[in-house]
Amino acid sequence: MYLIVIAWLYVTLMMAVAEATNTTGTVLGAIVTFVLYGLLPMGILVYILGTPSRKRALKQREQMEQAAWDAEQAALRAAKADADSSAPDAGGEAPAAAQDGGVAPVRKEP
Repeated sequence: MYLIVIAWLYVTLMMAVAEATNTTGTVLGAIVTFVLYGLLPMGILVYILGTPSRKRALKQREQMEQAAWDAEQAALRAAKADADSSAPDAGGEAPAAAQDGGVAPVRKEP
């Protein structure tokens, strides 16, 4: 693909040089010729033809990030499982004991 782009840019460069050196041509005309016949179409072509490879690279990067995140989550789950098994009350839960100074429940009489 790049060989075609380089060849076309060479052709348009030669067109621009021919226009700039012509007796009725101008440098501004040569610049416009090179940009409109060379750079602009080849930029669009490279962008369109490069889309599949950009999509592949993006998909691969997302898969790598997902794999890293999955590995991190697995490591966190394993660390939490190890911490929970070594200390049974280390889960951050309150102990199930009666509280001191609580209000006694009031019941209706039957």
